[in-house]
Amino acid sequence: MDPRDDRVLLAIDGGNSKTDVAVVGFDGTVLAQFRGAGVSQHIFGARQSVLALEQMVRTALSSAGRALGPQHVRHTAAYLAGVDLPREQSTLLSVVVERAWSESTSVDNDTFALLRVGSPSGFGVAVVCGAGINCVAVDSHGRTIRFPSLGQLSGDWGGGEHLGGEVMFAASRAEDQRDVNTSLRSAVIRHFGTTTVLEVIEAMQYKEIPAERIHELVPVLFDEADAGDAVACALVERLASEVARYAVSALRQLGMLASDAPIVLGGGVLAARRPILVESVERRIVNDAPNVRFAYVDRAPIAGAALLGLDHIGMTVDATVEQRIRRQYGLEQAIAGPLVSAPSHPVLRPSSLPD
Repeated sequence: MDPRDDRVLLAIDGGNSKTDVAVVGFDGTVLAQFRGAGVSQHIFGARQSVLALEQMVRTALSSAGRALGPQHVRHTAAYLAGVDLPREQSTLLSVVVERAWSESTSVDNDTFALLRVGSPSGFGVAVVCGAGINCVAVDSHGRTIRFPSLGQLSGDWGGGEHLGGEVMFAASRAEDQRDVNTSLRSAVIRHFGTTTVLEVIEAMQYKEIPAERIHELVPVLFDEADAGDAVACALVERLASEVARYAVSALRQLGMLASDAPIVLGGGVLAARRPILVESVERRIVNDAPNVRFAYVDRAPIAGAALLGLDHIGMTVDATVEQRIRRQYGLEQAIAGPLVSAPSHPVLRPSSLPD
């Protein structure tokens, strides 16, 4: 690369609920950041999602004294929720290229950004469990495994929205005696301040309780499981099984069951590191892949998008560039975690960047 090239990298991490944009220099310095709302193409469609992203991108670039276009932006690295199928990836990529944001562009699922944060080598397995659940894997030869992550249609079980629904399902059936009693019933009532589960159902049906608040029942589920409720424990064990199945399946398909590959776990549900969940996840994975290492990544996938973008233009061959990115997001510590027998796990948290 021409050392006189003073253009920048545009990094985007677009989740379901929020979007982070970072303007990054070739030396790894974060020049500007912006956070906006989620703009998943599953909700808004590809073109409208890109147009909404463009507004955020222009704001971030303006803060760095730059403008949008190939003369100012060398590469765009956009890692977005909802890029689950090859058709979705190619559609979004074509719209971004049409808008001429930068000289070159890469678009992919945001789980790849999580993997890059948790694995400096760039290979391994990442499982995210936040609002939804997904998994990707990359081996040392660049071969990739990915899952459609389209919910029940593609065989998925888990994620905050799904778990909240399972809590309501169990609480409702306990209240009307269609099923066994569970402390989840009284826990739901306490959480929403009602006298019955039926009142919660009615309030949700009429939008008096916003639909997104169902995610609030995830910590409620873990609290009741910790207290020993059998129904709650069964749900947590089912989730642990699903997370482990993703990881083991990906490792098996890549022929990596005997390797010491990093298993990167992220998203709000996993990054919370509730022992009743993560200890079961690790035991299940280690049963099939005894040499793997674990890392828990919390709230910094934008750093992964930046690192992938710098990888693309060949800048992370200089270790100081990667170290600078990690330092700015509080990720400079080693991330390869111990196995389940160890007393604690590393959690990667971004530090506040200077204005």
